[in-house]
Amino acid sequence: MTINGTVNKIFLMTFLVVLAAAYTWNLMLQGNMAVVSTYMIAGGIGGFILALVTIFKKTWSPFTAPVYAVFQGLLLGGISASLNTQFPGIVIQAVALTFGTLFALLFAYRSGLIKVTENFKLGVVAATGGIFIAYLLSFILGLFGVNIGFMHSNGPVGIIVSLVVVVVAALNLVLDFDFIESGAEMGAPKYMEWYGAFGLIVTLIWLYLEFLRLLSKLSSRN
Repeated sequence: MTINGTVNKIFLMTFLVVLAAAYTWNLMLQGNMAVVSTYMIAGGIGGFILALVTIFKKTWSPFTAPVYAVFQGLLLGGISASLNTQFPGIVIQAVALTFGTLFALLFAYRSGLIKVTENFKLGVVAATGGIFIAYLLSFILGLFGVNIGFMHSNGPVGIIVSLVVVVVAALNLVLDFDFIESGAEMGAPKYMEWYGAFGLIVTLIWLYLEFLRLLSKLSSRN
């Protein structure tokens, strides 16, 4: 495993996400809602299954990670096109914020401004787990018609919640940087380049979606 090899795979997976997203985006603009819905469902379910497979079978990551990128791209294209129709320009803003955050944190990590200590890792993992549980609880309660309004509202509390989630998602990028660097230093197997790239892409997609959520809340207040 090398850093350069991992970076190349990150670029490849990003390209696959964008390519697939552009496909469903164009279908949405053409008014093929039924087809787009099918692709989005397939992308969401397929991406979730492939993510689990990749996590538990890291040796399969050279095959599962690129396909995961394609599935997630199909989902993101539909979501992005739909929100951009409601709030023109929101996607460009979310993309700029996502990659701006990526490069800013990469600079902070490489320059030593952010140090990945065990306490830092524990804090980020705990916060991420808490957010996952909160989202899962919200989803389950939603199936029974119970809505946790403050999490999804465009009021002050809802915006603060989104800001907190964005910060936690961004800090996960630092853990990804550390994982990739540590793997390269320890001479991890070559397939771990794909796994490292997969982890960073998962975080980037999460961060992008959270920026979309935050921007849509802010835009809906106008």
